[in-house]
Amino acid sequence: MTDVPVAVRRPQRADARRNFDALLAAARGAFAENGTDASLEDIARRAGVGIGTLYRNFPARQDLFEAVYVDEIDQLRQVAEKVAALPPWQALSAWLEQFVRYAVTKRAVIEALNRESEMFRSCRATMYEAGEPLFTRAQEAGEVRADASFDDVLRMISGLTGGAFVDDAQRDRVFGFALSGIRA
Repeated sequence: MTDVPVAVRRPQRADARRNFDALLAAARGAFAENGTDASLEDIARRAGVGIGTLYRNFPARQDLFEAVYVDEIDQLRQVAEKVAALPPWQALSAWLEQFVRYAVTKRAVIEALNRESEMFRSCRATMYEAGEPLFTRAQEAGEVRADASFDDVLRMISGLTGGAFVDDAQRDRVFGFALSGIRA
C-alpha cells in the first residue's frame, strides 16, 4: 500500500524484507497478547533479530504500531483480490473472516493510533474499497439481507470481536452466528 502515508516502508532487499516481515508478525502477536506495552526486546527476540534491527526498521515505537496496522489493512485488500472470483457469499464470508483477524489486531494497537491522521483515514478508505464491492455483490445476488449496509456489518463484527472469548473456537462460533444473521 504505497499510497498510505507512513514513516517506514518495507525494504527492497530480500534479507531486509524478511526481517521487516518477521518483526511485523512478532509485533502483531506481542501486541495481541500484551497491548501497546509489549516489550520491543521481546518483539525482536520473537522475530529472531537483534534489537538494533528492530530500531533500524522502526526508529520509534509509533512507527511499529502504524506499520502493523497498515499491514493488516493491506492483508484485507489482498484477500479481497484473491476471493473476488468466488461465488458472492463465499467471497464475502472469506473477507469477513480476515476482517475478524484485523479487528483483533486493531483492538491491540488502536489506543496508539491517531484516528485523525491521514494514515488512519487512508487505511479506512482502503478497507472499504476492498470489502464493500464484495458486500454489494453478495447483496445483489440475494445472499445478504437487503436492510443491511456494509457499515452495519463491519460495526457488528467489530463489536463482537471486542468481547473476550474463551478461545478462538468460541470466537469463530460467534462469528458464524453473526454471518447467519446477515444472510438473506
